[in-house]
Amino acid sequence: MPATPRPAGARPAEPRSGVGGGPARALHRVTASALGPYQSAVVRIGFAATYLFFLLRELPNRHELYGPDSPWHWDLARRLTAGNEAFSVLMWTDSTVWFEAVYALTLLSAAALMLGWRTRTMSVLFMIGVLSVQNRSIFMGDGGDNVVHLMAIYLVLTRCGQVWSLDARRAVRDARRVAAGLPPARDIVGPVLWAVLGPVLVTATLMGGLGGTWWLPALLWVLWLSAAAWWAANRYQPHGEPRALLDVLANLAHNATLAVIMAEVCLIYATAGWYKIQGSRWQDGTALYYPLNLDYFTPWPALSDLLGSSGLMVMVLTYGTVIVQVAFPFTLFNRRVKNVLLVVMICEHAGIALLLGLPFFSMAMIAADAVFLPTAFLVWMGVRVTNGRRWLLSGLPGRSRTPGKAEVSGTPGAEDGPAEPAAPGTVRDGHGGGRDGHGDGTEEPRHRGGGGGHTLVG
Repeated sequence: MPATPRPAGARPAEPRSGVGGGPARALHRVTASALGPYQSAVVRIGFAATYLFFLLRELPNRHELYGPDSPWHWDLARRLTAGNEAFSVLMWTDSTVWFEAVYALTLLSAAALMLGWRTRTMSVLFMIGVLSVQNRSIFMGDGGDNVVHLMAIYLVLTRCGQVWSLDARRAVRDARRVAAGLPPARDIVGPVLWAVLGPVLVTATLMGGLGGTWWLPALLWVLWLSAAAWWAANRYQPHGEPRALLDVLANLAHNATLAVIMAEVCLIYATAGWYKIQGSRWQDGTALYYPLNLDYFTPWPALSDLLGSSGLMVMVLTYGTVIVQVAFPFTLFNRRVKNVLLVVMICEHAGIALLLGLPFFSMAMIAADAVFLPTAFLVWMGVRVTNGRRWLLSGLPGRSRTPGKAEVSGTPGAEDGPAEPAAPGTVRDGHGGGRDGHGDGTEEPRHRGGGGGHTLVG
């Protein structure tokens, strides 16, 4: 039978490529890449910086707050942690030298995590430091400390070093070497860290020093063993099925944790807003007046008196706080309204830091809010920061004033850390580099805007 003639100008049907629609596309999306790379990077930088600055500010008072001179002395803390099964390496011994070592390690891990150096290992050390310091003297914390406590655990499960990190810069350099036909630079630091931390984990497990819960030892052992699996897969089967399976599992863990962080932020605002509604002072619009007249919450008395003297301003801010907190979880699927409320809430926390003298609480909440920032805004901000840094460095002696390499599509130059991974199967996500023996060193496909099509993250 002769073939049916095709109408003039008609093209032959092309076979469809890629995944199907609906559930198949959604499954492919959450397994093929780690969504929200810019959002997770901002959360990483924000919480690491918050705790780093807090520890630096309390450096002169560290012994009274968490150390040997604390009113909540070591024996009381030991009894409490034995009862609530909390984890703290400061409970291993009451030695002052040990306390100083743990405090210094927490400081260094927070700084390294903020910079994105050996992100996977530093996120684990940061979590251990935060839990240890906070559980040593639980009565020293506030709401901001609770948020840092939770986010320190969540960051361990995220691939938060894909962009804006030293690991990402190292991954780009390795990709350039591979493209030039050279082997990747040999990594020594990663295997050394893995080999050093392994015996510490074994000893702590055998001596019962990991607290009374089951999840923390399980998490630490899974992370340590998975680092070895990543190293073996990258070394012996970099393009094989085991490597692809590890990528899928890491992406699933990252995306699920990112969803938990979003839900956590919504829960914080929802509960805070609904509890405020039940308070009589919030109902009559006078709640803000009282903290503005407490000496403990007035770092700028003249400014607090000026604001508290205006009944209209107090009422607007009181009702506005309740409305924004209650409404925020319901506006997440409307991009424009969500972005407007994000600006309002960030300004609100900045006002709390200024008027009530709670800078670290405000920094923690702003860092948590950052998970909802639009990707386009974060990319734009990254380009501005990169250009500003280049402009400042160009004035230093020995520095050329010639601008760096041209930026493509509004993303920072690769020498400053990639805005998104360079190409499938070549650039790793920066969790410690490829053959480093401690970070997963995963190779990432392009994120096509870092998940920008998702309304929750921009």
